[in-house]
Amino acid sequence: MDLYNLTTVTQFILLRLTDLPEVRYPLFLAFVIIYQVTLAGNGAILLAIGIEKKLHTPMYFLLANLSLLDIFCPSATVPKMLQNLLTDDHSISFVGCALQIYLLVALVGTEVFLLAVMAYDRYVAICFPLRYTLIMTNMRCVQLLTGTWTAGFLNSLLHTMMTFSLSFCRSNRVSQYYCDIPPVVALSCSSTYMAEMVLLVVGGIFGTSAFLTTLVSYVYIISTILKIRSAEGKRKAFSTCASHLTVVCLFYGTVIFNYIRPSSSQHSPTRDRLISMLYGVITPMLNPMIYSLRNTEVKGALRKLLCF
Repeated sequence: MDLYNLTTVTQFILLRLTDLPEVRYPLFLAFVIIYQVTLAGNGAILLAIGIEKKLHTPMYFLLANLSLLDIFCPSATVPKMLQNLLTDDHSISFVGCALQIYLLVALVGTEVFLLAVMAYDRYVAICFPLRYTLIMTNMRCVQLLTGTWTAGFLNSLLHTMMTFSLSFCRSNRVSQYYCDIPPVVALSCSSTYMAEMVLLVVGGIFGTSAFLTTLVSYVYIISTILKIRSAEGKRKAFSTCASHLTVVCLFYGTVIFNYIRPSSSQHSPTRDRLISMLYGVITPMLNPMIYSLRNTEVKGALRKLLCF
């Protein structure tokens, strides 16, 4: 019985953003532009950090990894979304859907851990400036980044295996423009209790740990900044973490609202699509703008790159 159920669904049908031709083509053009801006902006950050030797520090190595994630994350969903806007074929194979979920969850999870590591880096830089080079060595940075990427992809492997161990024998219409765990789990005709509990417990532990690391780091950072007597000193100290703090607020504000809900039946497809677009398409485009506008060293490196 289980084998039959597992082989019943061989493909999934993704939801198109709109069926109105007069809206589809402007949307297609808008998302093509957004995607190109995302690739160009994050690519420029990577190139600037690679070329400018004074940016070869742990802080900017971490930023380079964030830019990589901001390139990979929309690349997992946007090309298929653009295809769906232009064609009448909205299907994605069973394996393709599993791969899309695995990559998306892995990249989002890695970004959660990376933002925590970046917060820790700013904590050490502001709270222990004289010991920063001793604590955040290149080797320590490599170790933290290796752990970040490994944890993100292993976490995703667990959730993807739990999701696709379910039986799918009813509707194959995913109420989202890409494959994601909640809308796919909602299609299962077997019990989803274990899959949802694993998502809630494991995702909650990892997500809460990363969030608390980020939160506690910034509590200490703000406390230390407030103790600085000169206004100029406070401004300089805050400027080193303002970009990261903005990115953290933008990321957590959308991801937490989208994922921290226990039951897939409570999801509103229209609301989910809007929120998913924010963190999956818009945020990766905004991140390089935030860093280039608020970080003088990145701004200088980009200016030098453009002049070259």
